[in-house]
Amino acid sequence: MLKHARRLFVSLGLAAATLMAATPPAAQAQIPYFRNLLAATSGRYAAIVVDAKTGEVLYDRHADAPRYPASITKVMTLYLTFEALSTGKLHLDDRVVFSPHASAQAPTKLGVRPGDSVSVSEAIQAMTTLSANDAAVAMAEKIGGTESRFTALMNLRAQELGMQNTHFANANGLPDSRNLSTARDIAILSRAAMRDYPQYYHYFSQRSFTFRGRYVQNHNHMLEGVQGVDGLKTGFTNASGFNIAISGVRDGRRLIVVVLGGPTRVQRDQNAEDLLLTGFDVMRRRAMGEKLTIAQNLFEPEPTGPVVRPPVEQGDGDQDALKIELTSAPPPRAKVRGQPAKPAAKAERWGVQVGEFRSRADAKEQIALVQRKFGRHFDSADGAAEKAGRRYRAVFTGFSQGEAKDACRALKAKRLACAVVEPS
Repeated sequence: MLKHARRLFVSLGLAAATLMAATPPAAQAQIPYFRNLLAATSGRYAAIVVDAKTGEVLYDRHADAPRYPASITKVMTLYLTFEALSTGKLHLDDRVVFSPHASAQAPTKLGVRPGDSVSVSEAIQAMTTLSANDAAVAMAEKIGGTESRFTALMNLRAQELGMQNTHFANANGLPDSRNLSTARDIAILSRAAMRDYPQYYHYFSQRSFTFRGRYVQNHNHMLEGVQGVDGLKTGFTNASGFNIAISGVRDGRRLIVVVLGGPTRVQRDQNAEDLLLTGFDVMRRRAMGEKLTIAQNLFEPEPTGPVVRPPVEQGDGDQDALKIELTSAPPPRAKVRGQPAKPAAKAERWGVQVGEFRSRADAKEQIALVQRKFGRHFDSADGAAEKAGRRYRAVFTGFSQGEAKDACRALKAKRLACAVVEPS
């Protein structure tokens, strides 16, 4: 029975990997990637957004590039712990003894002395909230006998789940050049954890726990800061940068977002939030009949002198996170046979939208950038930051239809987001 179940999980994992390998063509919600963040990440940045139900990839950037997962490694340690619990090999009140090897792990850790023990439940909570390196190794030794044997189990399970570009070298993600994964593989693992062991997923949502009088707060600040986020795991080393895998649900739709190589915790979290909220917007608009995906759109302006970095405010400033734009053109209107042709719109009423931003200042900055780099297409147009709900659209008006299309072609040739706006 278990053998057949394992084969089923392998098939599901490989099917998920195949499904997640491609994004179907559709209208796209654009995500411009600004140069300050690009420089700050030093090539370590990678991200992916996945529909947790279907495995469809809504957005990916460098999703298959090898990266150091850091403490997100513990999601696999937890996956195998949940597997042992579900098969009766472990129980939540079993004791996990800390060996000298486990106790000697570098912080962050519980600080349990060799020979002392904690319950399986405490070890799980220590991994999900504190990201305790000693608890991860102690659990690995509890299940595998030694950490090296447990690591072999980790790699076996990774292959079975379809994590084709992952190799684990330890149970906790502490620096090791052999400990590698990708944003796509981490999304596959995150999806498997919630799919295969939903009865234990609540541990990833736990915001804090108390261990022997010590209050421990979850390192994942998005659990409190972003509505709908209920897991999974953060990670950081100097080599990896700031990593996070999160999952969130709204209106019955669940998404998984993985961001690797963030330059700071705040920027990483803001990026992950932007991707998550854009993903939810895409799903909502799909439910209304739009064919829409999230697509990365890289635009790095040519240097024109020293980069002046303004003071960073959380949630604002181009070096704080990716700015998300939803700029898909409206679907074409159906032609009704026998209906008289619509009179040509006045030339000056056509517009071009070049972005949608969190603040008016960001929208104005994008307008200025477009005017500076694409002046011949926009010199005769009027740029304005228009309020749209809680966001601001950067829009130019005063084009003929042909001029608007030409301007957008010029922007898209440089991989800058753009959409023609019909006369209202």
